[in-house]
Amino acid sequence: MDRVSQSAHIELRHLRYAIAAADCGSFRQASELLAVRHSVLSRSISQLEHLLGATLFERSSGGVAPTFAGRSVLRISRMVLEQVGVLATIARSSGRGEAGHLSIGFCTSISAGNLRTSIVEFKNGAPDIEITTVERSRILLMSALTNGTLDIVIVPRQKPLSDGVMLPIWCERVLVLLPHDHPLAAREMICWTDLRDQTVLLSEHDPDSELEDLLLSKFLTDEHRPKVARRDVSRATIKSLISIGLGISLVMESDVDASFAGLVYREIQDGAGSSCISFHAHWREGNVNPALQRFLELLTERYRSASAFEGRRPRLS
Repeated sequence: MDRVSQSAHIELRHLRYAIAAADCGSFRQASELLAVRHSVLSRSISQLEHLLGATLFERSSGGVAPTFAGRSVLRISRMVLEQVGVLATIARSSGRGEAGHLSIGFCTSISAGNLRTSIVEFKNGAPDIEITTVERSRILLMSALTNGTLDIVIVPRQKPLSDGVMLPIWCERVLVLLPHDHPLAAREMICWTDLRDQTVLLSEHDPDSELEDLLLSKFLTDEHRPKVARRDVSRATIKSLISIGLGISLVMESDVDASFAGLVYREIQDGAGSSCISFHAHWREGNVNPALQRFLELLTERYRSASAFEGRRPRLS
């Protein structure tokens, strides 16, 4: 058997016994330290020397001392055992969801609100988990969830995948975004009927389709219904258009901290109170990523009560 084949038979216990013998300077003291029989330790070190084809220790009545070759082997052995320890730690941490990777897809703002708070809380509790966030349309997000690119997708009103699981998590209030000098800006609260004859700018991107559906549902007839102008631009560009007086817009409360000079947020209500849009978390049933399981535990615990669905109440300015 050649040396390469023999080295495959080296076990971690061989390395541990040799290191203990070098540290103690005695096979007997090393065996007592490791709670193994002296004969077992001595035989294991002799096996290691045979497998490596080198004498690792000079033996005498006063104890043992590493040879020149032994010092090199012991140095590498310590590195090997250290790396094995790191490997075990990583494996245990990953298994508990304390390390690893989590990819989250969404189509709303994370400037404020529950999504931002949940990600921050999760990161604080599991700092060794690498988090990737992806903002795309719902079609692309659900496609990425199907092919395994994303672990979890958080979107409003979306049917689950055929092999997917859906968890209702929170609701976000709908707000009106308008120039600070707009007549409606002087009010603390705006009614849907106040939007009559207004031009409402909405992005073609998600989730503004929910906002348009909600807006249209508040007006039974076309008379005095606001004019909806869809633009194939980002929500940030919509804000720029509002700032130069081209209209107003609807946003969700998670957008509040994404401030833009000259614009203000106002809550909008009807006779039943605030208007909200519900969000759901989607993931594939077969995804066993421990980091995902830990994130789902956080979402379930944090948003288990009906009161949590109302979301946080950021200050409007």
